[in-house]
Amino acid sequence: MKKLALLGSTGSIGQSTLSIVEQFPERYQVAALAAGRNLDEAFAQALRWRPRVVSMATEELAGELAARLRQAGVTGIEAVYGTEGTVACSTLPEADFVVSAIVGVAGLEATHAAILAGKPVGLANKECMVAAGEILTRAARERNVPILPIDSEHNAVHQCLRVGAHSEVKTIWLTASGGPFRQLPLDQFAAITPERALKHPTWVMGRRITIDSATMLNKGLEVIEACRLFDVRPGQVRVTVHPQSTVHSLVEYVDGSILAQISVTDMRLPILYALAWPERPASDAHLRPGRAAPSGLRASRLRALSVFAVGIRGGRKGGAHCIA
Repeated sequence: MKKLALLGSTGSIGQSTLSIVEQFPERYQVAALAAGRNLDEAFAQALRWRPRVVSMATEELAGELAARLRQAGVTGIEAVYGTEGTVACSTLPEADFVVSAIVGVAGLEATHAAILAGKPVGLANKECMVAAGEILTRAARERNVPILPIDSEHNAVHQCLRVGAHSEVKTIWLTASGGPFRQLPLDQFAAITPERALKHPTWVMGRRITIDSATMLNKGLEVIEACRLFDVRPGQVRVTVHPQSTVHSLVEYVDGSILAQISVTDMRLPILYALAWPERPASDAHLRPGRAAPSGLRASRLRALSVFAVGIRGGRKGGAHCIA
């Protein structure tokens, strides 16, 4: 039984993680939730999962949550707030595993604190790794704490790397669907609306990451994240377009072998992999045979997109460039 501290419990990754807990009650329990500003959802989650601690964004929201819980006759749940509250969740003594899914760098301090406390981390927050990857990975190595990626691409790479030595890796290939504007002429990009950008062709995700995927900024961040997670040079990470999104990433070894991880476009699968690692529990997330073929991999025009190029430059220069 693993007891989870879930940072970002009301977001899409957080809710998908809770669906995994629902599916595997014999494996997982909820020990702590960091819920941000969504008071109604935080209250519903607290009632359902009865964690020891729930953190809200502000003192006012934490007070309102505590009042609602008292009114509902619920005891034994501590309502905390702010960065200190999130850190309290990530370092809760009884928590065995921390899922870091807060958008942006807001979850960085709590993620670092979890590693310092010796807790394995499932990382769905790429901004933490982009802004402070050297700090996080160094702390994890010193304490022998695993950082297990939940991003589908990096999760796929992690799976492919299990069959070879680090010195045998030639190239990591991150796949990109190309988003909703994969074939749109570049001179028409100025007319794109947020509504159009939020209609991703293959993934159902939160609004922020959906927008970043549409502009391909997300893929630039993922290159930096891959370098830091897997300790490879920027020149060893490349991107290829795969509109079907069934091949989540590939690893090319020095002997010419290429291993691909192929699965459904459902974030519950990489979440389950991270939670259960090194095991693989049975699930219902299976591709139909006709959809499993790794078709559609092709050279991309990513370098024509300025935001992707910014990510590549940041990864090569490192340090403050990545934070910027």
